[in-house]
Amino acid sequence: MLPQLRTNSSDTGKAGPELRVVAIGGGTGLSTLLKGLKRYVMTPALAPTGQPTIRELCGVVTVSDDGGSSGRLRKEFNMLPPGDVRNCIVALSEDEALLSKLFQHRFQKGSGLEGHSFGNLFLAALTSITGDFAEAVRLSSEILLTRGRIFPATMSNVELEALFEDETRVRGETRITASKGKIRELFLVPPDVEPLAHTLEAIAHANLITIGPGSLFTSLIPNLLVRGIPEAIQESPAVKVFVCNLMTQANESLSLTAADHIRALNEHARVQLFDYALINRKPASPEMKAKYALEGASQIVADLEAIEALGVCPLLGDYLEAGEVARHATDRVAHDLMALMSQAPDRKTIRS
Repeated sequence: MLPQLRTNSSDTGKAGPELRVVAIGGGTGLSTLLKGLKRYVMTPALAPTGQPTIRELCGVVTVSDDGGSSGRLRKEFNMLPPGDVRNCIVALSEDEALLSKLFQHRFQKGSGLEGHSFGNLFLAALTSITGDFAEAVRLSSEILLTRGRIFPATMSNVELEALFEDETRVRGETRITASKGKIRELFLVPPDVEPLAHTLEAIAHANLITIGPGSLFTSLIPNLLVRGIPEAIQESPAVKVFVCNLMTQANESLSLTAADHIRALNEHARVQLFDYALINRKPASPEMKAKYALEGASQIVADLEAIEALGVCPLLGDYLEAGEVARHATDRVAHDLMALMSQAPDRKTIRS
């Protein structure tokens, strides 16, 4: 029987745990998760009695995007792609009013401006001024009063290369995403790139590390190909949680089950990563199923016995937000992550 997450009702008068949280990923998945987690970044004095708070929140973001506005800026200014980083900065901002909307504003016309977002251009300008993309990210976070820190997975200019089942190789995230074959293995080019020291430090001191949700091969795995990150995760005393995607993804994860996702992450990391997996149990609406079926996509199968065989404890919840597009209900995901940490900070309590 699967363990049940419950709200602590017997901790009246007790302060909840203060957590250091590291969330790893990319794309819209990581920014969606960070938006939910930032609600728990507060001083213990302001937290509800007995509930955990996040003392430090850190997002580690993949930097292999080569399409759209990010790809253009990457080529023209020889800088890291800013798009996923920008989304995470906005997600962690103190409010999502004018400044956040400004960073997300995308120009619809204008020679050289069309298709660019203001936030991407802002990061490009700060990178040019400081000569350091990581410093540009830090300064942008200060301006938006973010409730956490954002680190690129690496400061090196990397490309993705995929080896497909038919032995063909494709280089570049955009071309990989557009390919029709089944990916066997993913590589970074160049292969031996280093993470930021701040990233390794955050992982080493974390109480909770999450990976996902996000595109398996273009948002999640690239972070694990950076030298030192998988080993740091394995050695960290943190609780490690995989936040599973809601749907399979055309040209990346069609027909892959939840256990297949975990297996692919472990194989590329070359270590066993996870203690728990948060998996959606809420069925998609008929309209949503029909929409995704046009792409050959469907809800990810929660093959619970296979997950447990990998040494991972599955935790089920209603994580699918209502709407036409499959999005995680970020508040429920964040709530259950905090509930897990309040019950099992030693990773043992709810396994029995």
